[in-house]
Amino acid sequence: MKKHTHSNGTTLLENHKLRITPIRQQVLGLFMGKPHALSHSDIEQTLVGDFDRVTIYRTLTSFVEKGLVHKIPAENGVVRYALCKDSCSEEQHHHSHVHFNCGTCGQTFCLENISVPTITLPQGYSFTDMNYLTTGTCKNCNKQ
Repeated sequence: MKKHTHSNGTTLLENHKLRITPIRQQVLGLFMGKPHALSHSDIEQTLVGDFDRVTIYRTLTSFVEKGLVHKIPAENGVVRYALCKDSCSEEQHHHSHVHFNCGTCGQTFCLENISVPTITLPQGYSFTDMNYLTTGTCKNCNKQ
């Protein structure tokens, strides 16, 4: 997953017009410190402090709406979230890359250097989002 070029989470929150709160700073710090996508459960288990599930969900929803993170649906129904590239905004997410889910460790990675093919929809259909999810064994698990 591509690391953000911003110096810190506070700058990133400000650039996406999000109020700086302890939960937002912690959740963003988790994303910035991991090379893989995170589920709601991953975040809930890692946070320090008394934050309920709804507060975490609202934080993730705000991050998605503002173009800070994107959703990665998985085959098992668990949604994971990953930091967006710098080109994402409140108006539009730009994610034409492959998401890779490792069947061994369970982690999901954004493979930003692999583009997905352009899809032309038939007349009358409109495009809002696309997700390209592949499964297999990640490079770390293959080493073992």
